Amino acid sequence: MTLPEKTPAVDATIEDRSLLIRESLRNAIIDRRLAPGTKLSEAEVGALFDVSRTVARAALQILAFEGLVKTERNRGAFVSTPSPEEARQIFASRRLIEPGIIAAAVERITPADIVRFQHHLVEEAQYMNERGPAARRAEIKASGDFHLMLAALSGNVILQRFMDELVARSSLVVALYGRSGISSCGHNEHLAILELVAKGDAKGASDLMLHHLDHIEADLDLQPKQGVSLRNALAPLS
Repeated sequence: MTLPEKTPAVDATIEDRSLLIRESLRNAIIDRRLAPGTKLSEAEVGALFDVSRTVARAALQILAFEGLVKTERNRGAFVSTPSPEEARQIFASRRLIEPGIIAAAVERITPADIVRFQHHLVEEAQYMNERGPAARRAEIKASGDFHLMLAALSGNVILQRFMDELVARSSLVVALYGRSGISSCGHNEHLAILELVAKGDAKGASDLMLHHLDHIEADLDLQPKQGVSLRNALAPLS
């Protein structure tokens, strides 16, 4: 077998291991075990997961792309620390963008899309009624996915990319600073938004979306949170 034929397999192995590390670190961040500002050194991550620094670096780069980790030149990687002003800017941006997404969704939604949304909301309700860190993560992800599904209906790839970043950053803010998490009220608002979009009521759905975003932001408690060290946060994995 020639070298070019071997390379993809090696790259695939690195990618798979990096994704597993990314998932573990992401869970620790969302669970609040890793507080904002926690240093994530390539050497320590590599040692904890028994991988090379190259694999650890790739995992941290994925998290940086998702907005959950911030890298600083000559200092390394840290869990992102969204400031109160950054949180306000995130939701201000969403208020500007999501009414336009609603307008496009009203024009493009099909009966098949409505069924798909309904199935998603059933899953969202299940996570909301469960307890524990895993359910908490799933609930936050499902809530964000609802908004991403609406963005996908717009047919605008650039807009979808903007929303991918905004939802990722919103999820971090909610996970770190939300007082009650994604509540039943928020889920009910998703249901109502879908009903209005299905009826073709763009204004009503847009107004409710703005109220929904206000409700999520009002639930934030932007006080510093105390976490534990990287080693202690990932102790169950060792």
